[in-house]
Amino acid sequence: MQANISTRLLQAFLALADCRHFGHAAERCHVSQSAFSVMIQKLEAAAGARLFERDTRNVTLTPEGELFVEVARQLVADIEAAFSDMSDYVARRKGRVAIAALPSLAAGWLPPVLADYRARHPGVTVALFDAISDQCLELLRHGKVDIALTAPGPNLLEFDTRPLCSDPFYLVCRKDHALAGRRRVKVAQLAGCELIHLARSTSVRQHLEAALHPGGTISTGLEVEHLATVAALIESGLGVSVVPELTLFQFRLPNLVAIPMDAPELVRPLLIVTPKERSLSIAAQGLLEMVEEKADAEANGARVAKRGAQAASKTRRK
Repeated sequence: MQANISTRLLQAFLALADCRHFGHAAERCHVSQSAFSVMIQKLEAAAGARLFERDTRNVTLTPEGELFVEVARQLVADIEAAFSDMSDYVARRKGRVAIAALPSLAAGWLPPVLADYRARHPGVTVALFDAISDQCLELLRHGKVDIALTAPGPNLLEFDTRPLCSDPFYLVCRKDHALAGRRRVKVAQLAGCELIHLARSTSVRQHLEAALHPGGTISTGLEVEHLATVAALIESGLGVSVVPELTLFQFRLPNLVAIPMDAPELVRPLLIVTPKERSLSIAAQGLLEMVEEKADAEANGARVAKRGAQAASKTRRK
């Protein structure tokens, strides 16, 4: 026989087992004595045995009741622990969230968000995977991460996407390079430059391919995986590179300068990518909201700065 026993019935049973008095047990359960008696009858019917002996003066546990009392205590304790545990997850006192991000985001843009999230929710474990675009999506596809911050690609239809930010490109060169003194650099002005590339598997390289080819740049034969290597090669006079703004923290060296590219096609859109068919946990939803808040704040700041620059330019022309 399949029992249909609610927590309320178990609590009524334990109240009577403790009080050994129907009236007192009913008061503990905040019900009338008649309603309480019905609850005990339902429990005994579900158990298929009498659990209490009662007469006009005494209420005692039957042998079956003695057997059931410890089981009932454990069941109630387990249920209460389960709901307490769930409330911790709901309140983000517990949980786990995993995020994948392009190395340029994982090393610069994202850490302050993660630090803020950890300060607000110290009981939630945060896992970070820094990976190139295709690997970010693969981690998301297989459920190893909840959120991916990555560049556009051909395999995004299976996911939900929204804009994160726009990442304009800069020329990085030595201070003694012929283009070092310019305020902005056009793609055509890169003709004749010896260009150091990131690996073809990176979203940076993939974005540059269409914009710079054919552009008259000279291949140095130097194609590397890491931005720190690119910076060291440039500093040694082995060429120049074109990299996104979010990577510029890697190029803060005394002999290097970064100059904005004057090319609308050299702006890399970055995306927040989440599963389409899988709901985010409460912990992951909280991190997503903080990522979006930072992206919105920076977008608003950029719009204000742009309007200020336009107003200043008009004032100068007058």
